[in-house]
Amino acid sequence: MDEVDLKILRLLQRSATMPVAEIGEQVGLSHTPCWRRIRRLEESGVILRSVAILNPAGVGLAVSVFANVTMASHQKAALTSFERAVQKENEIADCHSVTGTSDYLLRIVVPDVAAYERYLKEHLVHLPNVHQVHSSFALREIKHTTELPI
Repeated sequence: MDEVDLKILRLLQRSATMPVAEIGEQVGLSHTPCWRRIRRLEESGVILRSVAILNPAGVGLAVSVFANVTMASHQKAALTSFERAVQKENEIADCHSVTGTSDYLLRIVVPDVAAYERYLKEHLVHLPNVHQVHSSFALREIKHTTELPI
């Protein structure tokens, strides 16, 4: 990966719908070589996918909850079972294995506090191997970016 690839990636992080010709113009390439570089970045897994980023409140999901989850067991099969179950939960936007007093940090998006209470009682605590959940509600978002500092 060279500086031209990094320039392409910076532009695509800001707007994945930018035309290839415009990207090429900004990085000093014609359309075809620029397109080939983008394809190579996709095929190598550097570019995972191109998506539309939605405003959560605009689609009725105004509440973000951060849940610290502690596991009952740290056996590999138990952790794998939990991680597979998390993949199927639409409300869980992010899941990270973490160090510290909990095992996982989840970001859960819901319409309101009552919806989170229902989700917690009916789903989250029933996921495989969950021992304890500590929840924190985001009051407001100060910074959120999908751009990596490359």
